Amino acid sequence: MDPIPDLYGTPGDSLDRFLEHSLQPQRDWKEEGQDAWNRIERFFQVQCFRDELLLDQEVKVLKVVKGGSSGKGTTLNHRSDQDMILFLSCFSSFKQQARTREAIISFMEEKLIHCSRSLAYNITVIKHKDGKRTPRSLTLKVQSRKTDGIIWMNILPAYDALGPISRDSKDEKPAPEIYETLIRSKGYPGDFSPSFTELQRHFVKSRPVKLKNLLRLVKFWYLQYLRYKHRREQLPSKYALELLTIYAWEMGTKSSENFNLIEGFVAVMELLRDYQDICIYWTKYYDFQNEVVRNFLKKQLKTDRPIILDPADPTNNLGSRNGWEIVATEAAYCLHQACCVTADPSGRWDVQRARDIQVTVRQTGTEDWMLWTNPYSPIRKMKAEIRRELNLRGELRISFQEPRGERRLLSSRKTLSDYGIFSKVSIRVLETFPPEILVFVKYPDGQSKPFAINPDNTILDLKEKIKDAGGPCTEDQVLLLEDEELKDDDSLADHEIKDCDTIELSRDNLVWLLMSLPHP
Repeated sequence: MDPIPDLYGTPGDSLDRFLEHSLQPQRDWKEEGQDAWNRIERFFQVQCFRDELLLDQEVKVLKVVKGGSSGKGTTLNHRSDQDMILFLSCFSSFKQQARTREAIISFMEEKLIHCSRSLAYNITVIKHKDGKRTPRSLTLKVQSRKTDGIIWMNILPAYDALGPISRDSKDEKPAPEIYETLIRSKGYPGDFSPSFTELQRHFVKSRPVKLKNLLRLVKFWYLQYLRYKHRREQLPSKYALELLTIYAWEMGTKSSENFNLIEGFVAVMELLRDYQDICIYWTKYYDFQNEVVRNFLKKQLKTDRPIILDPADPTNNLGSRNGWEIVATEAAYCLHQACCVTADPSGRWDVQRARDIQVTVRQTGTEDWMLWTNPYSPIRKMKAEIRRELNLRGELRISFQEPRGERRLLSSRKTLSDYGIFSKVSIRVLETFPPEILVFVKYPDGQSKPFAINPDNTILDLKEKIKDAGGPCTEDQVLLLEDEELKDDDSLADHEIKDCDTIELSRDNLVWLLMSLPHP
């Protein structure tokens, strides 16, 4: 095997040549890796479960999917990792997989040890143990009898949650019910990720060749300068760095197929150095439309950073593992090496640590308009932009309401992330002038609207404002404060109504009944 190349001593403008000569997989290595794959796949498809009853049933391999660097098209020369996902008929749900996977893995281990001589490779079987958790895979150390090359292969039995996937459907969102079931299964974070391997693989494999080369470069750095030096330490996964690299490319080049390799490598090192600011997620395969998924995502995005959500599995936050401090220290060191020195520093990528989100601004009497803001940017900056756009001079009060939740005022000293807002949101803008206060009025359908009113104004005055904003006629309104009906002639001050209090809007029971009757 060739000596390990020196990345840190390679000038930045020579990274393309370094990658081509040292990291690109050679043909004989790729062919040997494919041969090992074919032999072991055939063993599981044909031999392993033949004429056997497991868990009182016959087990069939529904399909086999290749993951890891080989499946994604990012293999390094003489450094191959292959994930073989076996979708088995004995798993009918995520929960059943969790209950029976250990027995399946133990059976596969025995069979492999017994039959390994027939596979033309020297195979060492390593069963994973992760504390009190049951193992989810077997690791095979596959060594050719012809060369000294090692191929690492993970065998992962999995539940076929997605079913048949055509080439065209890999860009489509799976049914939201699949993710509902995943979330409600309450497995260990990422425990069921193998079920989504086809989506994970397509997410990476469909990228341009130049980006895959950047992924190879980052992976080599990880293996050579992190994993090799810190073998006993828990580190973030290679997949986490893959996703972070893809994000950097999307943000830094607007997904361009042509870019400078050193600029991309430097951008990734800077993200790793500043890991505590990272919040990365995609909405390619799941989004915020489904209530169960939305609530779960918002909970995920409120956890400590770094946050790197698997684009195919929302339960898998790849930023939650330990070891980011080690990664950040090595990345900071790397940035001072020859490989990160460029003759043109003006080409740096501008990569935000989190994506901007779309905010729809609504104000009574004006058309809605949209702005984009970063969820970690202070709300006071967004307020300043709204003030300029709407030409407001009074005190600016902005609020938002989650479905089935209460309307909340947004503080200038906080960020949207403090309120769990990471996707597009609608806010309401209200301008108040002293001594006016803001009052939320909650409508019968659960929606709330803000109103500016003087505390000395009467309840009837508030009803007029509600009517002018498209609400029912004043005589049809019943306003309640803590289940007490408010009289028209009373002032808000009489009831000690304060800034940001919520008043409930009901309807006269007779009027409500008449409006509910079918028209003749």
